[in-house]
Formats: sequence, structure tokens, C-alpha cells
Amino acid sequence: MDSARTHTILFIHGLWMTPRSWEKWMERYESRGHRVLAPSWPGLEVEVEALNQDPTPLKQLNVDKIVDHYDGIIRELDSPPIIMGHSLGGTITQLLLARGLGAAGVGVAPGSVRGVPDLPLSTLRATRPASGNPFNRGGASPLNRKQFQYAFANTLSREESDAIYDRYHVPAANRVLMQVALATLTRNKSVTVDFEQDRAPYLAIAFEHDHIIPPKLARHNVEKYAKSPAISEYREFAGRPHFPGAPGWEEVADYALDWATEKAGSGAPSPADRESTPTA
Repeated sequence: MDSARTHTILFIHGLWMTPRSWEKWMERYESRGHRVLAPSWPGLEVEVEALNQDPTPLKQLNVDKIVDHYDGIIRELDSPPIIMGHSLGGTITQLLLARGLGAAGVGVAPGSVRGVPDLPLSTLRATRPASGNPFNRGGASPLNRKQFQYAFANTLSREESDAIYDRYHVPAANRVLMQVALATLTRNKSVTVDFEQDRAPYLAIAFEHDHIIPPKLARHNVEKYAKSPAISEYREFAGRPHFPGAPGWEEVADYALDWATEKAGSGAPSPADRESTPTA
């Protein structure tokens, strides 16, 4: 496929974030002529500041609601988009590809799916504010500034991290985090894919110093697709934390775009198959 043609790119944000976390990537892709969409998770169609004041919408979410939300958006498009998801948005990206959606998918510091048992200590520490209390699964848990720096910006100064925190941070939807984190232990069908099925190409991008999704977690997830005829690739970037807009983000964004536009449509299901894929 011609990498110079115009594509529709659909961004999916992760936990503790909103679509604002993609703003730099969006501007860069739009400047190159691509159509860019960054819808929020369902019910979160407000700004960061509003969610910090009232996180109630986060308490209504679960994985199925989020995946079905993006499924409906994609099916309304004229052609399959390139799907890019950050962190838990990378889990959602894989679940959408498994439904036969998308021309290609890129997980940026991507969360995993059921069947990838890794649960690194740094992940447990970074997500403890949302996952540490089993009696608050229906809640919405923020990070404080120190916790945020460890989880998202550990390679940056505290001043740099605090600036990112002020602009992007919102509480996490605890139930969504627990569904993904415990998917392998609980046999959660909401976070299940067929690792051997054919689907659109998928790239996992990992960051060397990521505390939430360490590189080995993303790599092991990609290795699970070894028996699939679909393209499944892994790329690690050195010296980077979890936040997708950390300094040097341009190199990552350009690599993701070049890979996706080159691979888009390679092995993807036909439009007829895509339309007939069940949404539940």
C-alpha cells in the first residue's frame, strides 16, 4: 500500500489519561494530511479539568463498554482506520483487531490481553492506587504527583513531570484496570483474543524505562501471536518512560505512522467480513 496516501487514524487513550494525551501526535499526523480521530472512552466527553472535579463517569465503565463504543465508531467510517492505542488503549486496540476491525493497529506501551501472565513488580507498584483496594473496584482513583512521576514520567525531572500531570492526569477507572490486570487469572472473556486468528497487522511499541508496561510484557504479548498468519511486530525505544508525549516523542510517532501506513490492509479482513463480525 502506498504510504503517501491519506489515512484515517483513530487514537485510543489509556488509564489516567484522556484524548488530550495524544494532542502532539494528532497535530503531527494532521500536518501530513491524515484524517485524525481521538474519541474519548464513553461518557468521558469532557475536559481533563472536569473529570478531576467529578470523576463519576469513570465509575460507570468496563472493558466491554469501551470496546463496543469504539467498535461502533469504526463501523461508521467509510474505510477501516489505522488504530493506535496507548497503554490500556493498546489492549483495546488488540480487542478491536480481533473483531476484524482496522487496517492496522499500533499499541504504544500497550496493555496486554488474557493469556499473557506477566505482572511485573513495577506494574503492581505503578497501578497500586487503583488496584490495591479490592473493595473499591467500582471507584475512580487518582495518582498523586509522586506516584504519577513513577508511573508515567520516571525519566523526567519532577518539574517536567508535574507539568505533564497538570495538563493530562485524571483518575483511573478501577474496574477497567482490574479486568485487564486479572484477565488471565479470572478467565475474563472481555479481554480475550484468538492468538492464532488472521487479522490486520499489529505493532507493539515498548519503552525501555516504562514502569507500567515494561518491555518484556509487550514483547511476550506479541510472541503469543506467533502462530497467527497476520503480521505481528515488536519495537523497543531506549531511554523512554510510559507517557507517549515525553521528549523525543517525534521519533516514536514517525516510526508508528510509517509502519502503519506501509502495512495497512496487509492481511486485513475484507469489508464484507468486517461488517459481519459480531460486536459482542
